Amino acid sequence: MWYVSTRGIAPRVNFEGALFSGYASDGGLFMPEELPQLDKETLSQWSTLSYPGLVKELCTLFVGPELIPRDDLDDLIDRAFSRFRHKEVVHLSRLRNGLNVLELWHGVTYAFKDLSLCCTAQFLQYFLGKREKHVTVVVGTSGDTGSAAIESVQGAKNMDIIVLLPKGRCTKIQELQMTTVLKENVHVFEVEGNSDELDEPIKAVFADVAFVKKHHLMSLNSINWSRVLVQMAHHFFAYFRCAPSLDSHPLPPVEVVVPTGAAGNLAAGCIAQKMGLPIRLVVAVNRNDIIHRTVRRGDFSLSEAVKPTLASAMDMQVPYNMERIFWLLSGSDSQATRVLMEQFERTQSLKLPKELHSKLSEAVTSESVSDEAITQTMSRCWAENQYLLCPHSAVAVSCHYQQVDRQQPSAPRCCLATASAAKFPEAVLAAGLSPETPAEILALEHKETRCTPMRRGDDWTLMLRDTIEDLSRRWSGRGLNSSE
Repeated sequence: MWYVSTRGIAPRVNFEGALFSGYASDGGLFMPEELPQLDKETLSQWSTLSYPGLVKELCTLFVGPELIPRDDLDDLIDRAFSRFRHKEVVHLSRLRNGLNVLELWHGVTYAFKDLSLCCTAQFLQYFLGKREKHVTVVVGTSGDTGSAAIESVQGAKNMDIIVLLPKGRCTKIQELQMTTVLKENVHVFEVEGNSDELDEPIKAVFADVAFVKKHHLMSLNSINWSRVLVQMAHHFFAYFRCAPSLDSHPLPPVEVVVPTGAAGNLAAGCIAQKMGLPIRLVVAVNRNDIIHRTVRRGDFSLSEAVKPTLASAMDMQVPYNMERIFWLLSGSDSQATRVLMEQFERTQSLKLPKELHSKLSEAVTSESVSDEAITQTMSRCWAENQYLLCPHSAVAVSCHYQQVDRQQPSAPRCCLATASAAKFPEAVLAAGLSPETPAEILALEHKETRCTPMRRGDDWTLMLRDTIEDLSRRWSGRGLNSSE
């Protein structure tokens, strides 16, 4: 299985190459050169698998046994999911009025990102152990990615992780999950800016190809193909748990509602769809509605500013995984994708070509949800089911309630729940409900914290480069001292 850049200039790489890269050297994102097609028989065989079983089958298709033999792959995935609180790893809650909520948040940090990051970290450690190499992982976060990435690699002997978080724009709990990890290989910066602004120094550092190579830099944001690969399993699991029967021909459709910011889960769904999974995708966003405008009107352009919302992890303007979706829907046309994305980077505004827009609106429908609708949805779901939603999951469930209230007949529907309500007590209170906080989250309040400020007026790119160079020096010093 080979991977090519969406912009078509970077040389193709295997899974290991894609795993250790952030952006491709031409600024694009890696995608599989060809997508395996799944027939009805394969889907029937997969339909009884557990969530980890689905992850194993998907990874087998996209990794290749010459890189990770099947037995090793199975062990890595079992190890990745060993710290999840739910025996099924993910869990489908069937609630009133046809509401199916797929809980993706039973990992250590109570967010869906634990699922893909714990697998990705295992793959990284597998290759690093074999190659006796060290990498520095650089992550920008709007809330959940940072803590899940830290959890997945903390204490790893051949990896350092640098996380940039937006000061005052994550919830207190999200911030504490990052700043209370005091392991030597974890380095957290608190940036006086929003999540789009803190991505700028990261992008600047990754644009220096020689620097990236010299210091073995990589990213664990959902620009990393491995993240998207594992997230494809959500869609298969949702389909198999919600489809009425796999005996009919053609297979019955299931609607999957995906709340999103950077569109990683959405890209995973579009790929699953292209492989033959009969899902209809609904993308649900908060008031930061670039994806919604793109689906509805073909208008892929930035707003004046990021609007802070209750669904803070989705408060971003640049959903970088849309590039993967444009490439996929344009029939893998890398030249067209490159022209589009370079125009977007130059002007921050793009009108999709008619044909691409029509393919996108066939593959995906969309909704944008206000803060008021988020709190109303949280209240209604509690009143009807005694079930507490986080604000991001409520963005998806709000779309379900809109359909129910219109009494439109539809296919079975599954809403992806991306985080536990326990992480967002402020939003739960805003909905007039009582937060339920697990003891391990309460304990964060009393732990020592450590982070470095990046203030307005500081040169953030320089601070990041200096930190990376310092870590490289430390590592090479350690390598020279063989007694360590």
